[in-house]
This record gives sequence, C-alpha cells and structure tokens, in this order.
Amino acid sequence: MARPRKFIEADVIASAGEQFMIAGYGGTTLDDLVKATGLGKQSLYNAFGGKREVFLKALTAEATEAVAAVDDALANASSTPVEKIRAQMLKLAIALSTGHSFGSLFITATMEMAQRDSDVANTALSAYTALRDTYRRCLADAQAIGQIDSDVDAGTLAAYFVAVTRGMEVLGNAGVDRAELTGIALASLRALPMTGDGDCMSTP
Repeated sequence: MARPRKFIEADVIASAGEQFMIAGYGGTTLDDLVKATGLGKQSLYNAFGGKREVFLKALTAEATEAVAAVDDALANASSTPVEKIRAQMLKLAIALSTGHSFGSLFITATMEMAQRDSDVANTALSAYTALRDTYRRCLADAQAIGQIDSDVDAGTLAAYFVAVTRGMEVLGNAGVDRAELTGIALASLRALPMTGDGDCMSTP
C-alpha cells in the first residue's frame, strides 16, 4: 500500500514556480527544485514525473492566477466598466512597483520557451485568450452603456489592454518605478474611444 503524501501540492508548485521565475527553466536544476520545495528527488519524480512536469504545473497555476486576478478586479459591480479597468490598471502599477508582480513566470516562460515548446505555447495562448475575453466583456459593457464608441471592435481593444498590462509586467520586473508605470496605465486609458464623460482621464 502506497504511503500517503505528506505535502500540499499547491505549496510545492508555488515554491517551484518561484524558483523557475528566478532562474528560468534552463537555469533551474533538479537540485534547485529539491532545495526550493523541500522534497527529495525521488519524491518529486513520484509525485510529478520530473522537472518538466513540475514546470508545466507551475506555469499553469501562475497563468490561472493571472487571469483570476483580472477577473476579480473587473467584477466590481459598483463601478462603471471603464472605471473598473482604470482601477485594475492602477492597482497593477502599484503592485508592480512594490515588487508584488503578477504572472512573472507566465511572462518568463512565454519569452524563453513558447517558440520551441508547444505545451508552453498552448498554456500561454490559453491564458492570453482568457485575459482578452475578460477585458472584452468589460469593454462590451462600456459600449452597451455608451461609455465607449460602439463602432470600435471590443476584442481589438481588449487585446490592446492585454499587451499593455503584460508589457507593464516586464517593465516592472526590470525596475521601472511607480510614477512611470502609473503614467503608462493612464496613457493607455486615454487611448479609449470615449463617448461620454468618464473619469478615466484624471490622475489618481
């Protein structure tokens, strides 16, 4: 009879994800994962199958969290759609400038491996698509109430915000300060084809 596992898988995946985020996939050894997770090599193999499997689980978890963070931020029923996006963008700018970046493994893995690894590419594409759809729903709501020009394609605008926010993550991880990240967030909002008198243009 197999002995029960004595660890919480989500915690192990999170610790492994931090290691991959710091060193990348190529720069992380099995010994690094042993040190990061506290599990022995055989335990890692038994539970996950090896380094690649741990990495893919960590990447999927990170991507899921990135999507959930945007979903939660845009779910505020007390704000207008554009105000929701404004608040989410400014919150991201603050978080990135204090070292609490979102989805950095997601970004690192996409840049390092997506071109040569179909599993990584598919995970990244799925997450990017989910993020785009979340923004698209919010922007479509803005069009429905007359905040944004209804002739503009909401999907294209949504993809624009995905590109801006992922770019902000890269800049935040490089050390760009809060003032500049906030400026980028507000500039992206000024690009919206507004039809009403939304407050998204004002400074925080």
